[in-house]
Parts: sequence; C-alpha cells; structure tokens
Amino acid sequence: MSVRRAWEVREDGAATSWFDVRLEFADGARVDALAVVSGEGLSVEDVRARPALSLDDLSVLADWIEGPLCEACGIGPAPGETSGPRRARPAWPRGVEGRWLVAREYRAAQEGGADPVVAVMSATGHSRRKSLRLIAQARDEGFLTPRHARR
Repeated sequence: MSVRRAWEVREDGAATSWFDVRLEFADGARVDALAVVSGEGLSVEDVRARPALSLDDLSVLADWIEGPLCEACGIGPAPGETSGPRRARPAWPRGVEGRWLVAREYRAAQEGGADPVVAVMSATGHSRRKSLRLIAQARDEGFLTPRHARR
C-alpha cells in the first residue's frame, strides 16, 4: 500500500489533510482512494477500483487504510490497537478445502434466498470473475450440482 499526502488546509488551528492512497493486490486488483484526515476522523472522498469492489469490501475500506494513514500523519494507533499490517482480503484456503468452503457459502446463500455469487465474493474477498471460477471449480470437484441438468 502506498500513501501520499496530496494537500493540507489549516484553519482555526486545525489541519485537514487529503491523501492519495493506493492498494495493490497480488492478483492485479487495485484500489485508488482519496482520503481525508481531520480532527473529526477519517473519511473517504473518492474510490476507484479495478475490478469493482463489492459492497462489503467498500464498507471496510476505511479500516484497511486507517493504520497506514495514521502513520503518514504521525498519529499512532488507537488505544488497544496494534500497528501491525492488516490483510485487505480475508485469508482463504486453497485447494480442495477452499472449494468445499466455496460450495458451503454458495449453498447457504441459496437456502437463505440471497445471491450465491455475491456470498462467495464476500466470503473470499475476490472479484466476481474470480469467484465464478472458484464456483466452477467447486462444481468440477462435485461439491455443487451441475449448472445445467441435461434432459
């Protein structure tokens, strides 16, 4: 992750700073954000992501960038918080175990009346395309029924 101070405004003894933030992932995904740090806290003004972020990922974006932004501002971590790095995406097992977990998330969403692909995206932290690949692999492994039953 890279954080670069874009500009700062001082008014009435308080400072508000804008930062360009870039998160890059090993799979080629990238998130660019414009974040504002002021006495009132952290807010995100603009976000551009390739591929697009899921709503769950978007809702935790501020948590992902809070630590590095505080370091860039010279502010230490909040009380009770460690300054260690956080993973932007949840850890997800590979291989058969991962495909079995994908199938479990998929079936649970189906039974609950939710979109199963979105459920897999939320659970794995991957894009729609990657999640569809994982679902197809779970089908190939026999953990999910075939997509189209032949007659």
